[in-house]
Amino acid sequence: MIWNKEIETMSREDMTNLQSERLVKLVKYVYDNVEFYRKKMDAVGVKPEDIKDIKDIVKLPFTTKNDLRDNYPFGLFAVPHSDIVRIHASSGTTGKATVVGYTKADIDIWSECVARCFSMANVDKDDIVQIAYGYGLFTGGLGAHYGVEKVGAMVVPMSTGNSKKLTTMMVDFGATAIACTPSYLLHISEVLRDEDLLDKIKLKSAICGAEPWTEKMRHEIETRLNIKAHDIYGLSEVMGPGVACDCEYHEGLHICEDHFYPEIIDSATLEPVADGETGELVFTTLTKQGLPLIRYRTKDLTSISHDTCKCGRTSARISRFKGRSDDMLIIRGVNVFPSQVEAALIEVEEVTPHYMMIVDRVNNLDTLEIQVEIDSKYYTDEIKGIEKLTKKITHVIQQALGLSAKIKLVGPNTLQRSEGKAVHVIDNRKLY
Repeated sequence: MIWNKEIETMSREDMTNLQSERLVKLVKYVYDNVEFYRKKMDAVGVKPEDIKDIKDIVKLPFTTKNDLRDNYPFGLFAVPHSDIVRIHASSGTTGKATVVGYTKADIDIWSECVARCFSMANVDKDDIVQIAYGYGLFTGGLGAHYGVEKVGAMVVPMSTGNSKKLTTMMVDFGATAIACTPSYLLHISEVLRDEDLLDKIKLKSAICGAEPWTEKMRHEIETRLNIKAHDIYGLSEVMGPGVACDCEYHEGLHICEDHFYPEIIDSATLEPVADGETGELVFTTLTKQGLPLIRYRTKDLTSISHDTCKCGRTSARISRFKGRSDDMLIIRGVNVFPSQVEAALIEVEEVTPHYMMIVDRVNNLDTLEIQVEIDSKYYTDEIKGIEKLTKKITHVIQQALGLSAKIKLVGPNTLQRSEGKAVHVIDNRKLY
């Protein structure tokens, strides 16, 4: 089991000293090797020698996703192409893809971080782990794959695309762990149920990430599959999966903060907020060589704690994400996150957690329709009590969001399942 106790139980003072040492080296490294950062630091009058410890990080400028896109594809790389051993990229669904490059040392560190995370999920060398993230430019598949190999467990590189084949192999191979998106795991649980395979699996844990999910969804997954589900976090710009993960106590995600320095800031003022207060998560990559980033704004909304966890780890922990500052919908003046809908629907026994929010604008008034899928156990051709169920869900959503929505009930397996990041929102207002 990869539990780096020397690092993960390090005192706060020793961790701060390590981070300070690494930040000083990083700033000089990017100033000397990345023209973008040299110009950006010069613009605010900061030189490498001005950075003496981790507290000085507030003197440095922020980096955004647009900065990566403006320097597409390789403008922020700090090493020549001959030192890059792998490329990954985001999907680029809202503009140019963000491209990231890794040196051999980067891959080794990434694997170590992912291995730490899988160890938090009680995965060791005796396990058989199905990787059901997509392989390719997306960081999920290969990131998890190398981490499992680092642990020493058996990897089943399943990827996505054939759920029935996945469940068949899960049974035949005796898989004990799976890594995938939480929404896809819910779909897998439905396939297992429909194929009458739930009592034949040996699954004990799941490591889920790549999309926001709630504590209630985690409980739903654990109940359906009789397993322990863990939340793993990462983003391609910073590294990929393995930046943070929760342990068996599920009281926040432990950050590999010897490699990724976290800050929580107010998105409006860009000033730091106190421990326990919600703000935007910002990361500085303390050890990356290929694509080092300073104060990268993730847009993820969370809070941070530096208290020692019940598991004994002293690493900083971030709370489950409240959403993203750029995923937030403003509907009739109310801030709405899709995760609120997910949490509300899990409370309704007659429906599945699969949903689609359709936002539109009619006569200058925002409208919200939520399509909700009826669970097959309660569905008939002439379902009884549909009006009563619609009213029930309408009330639940009203309580969760603070605004009314039109509820449209649809039959089982009507809404498209996602094998990657689930898409829960269609905002037609963007077309105007």
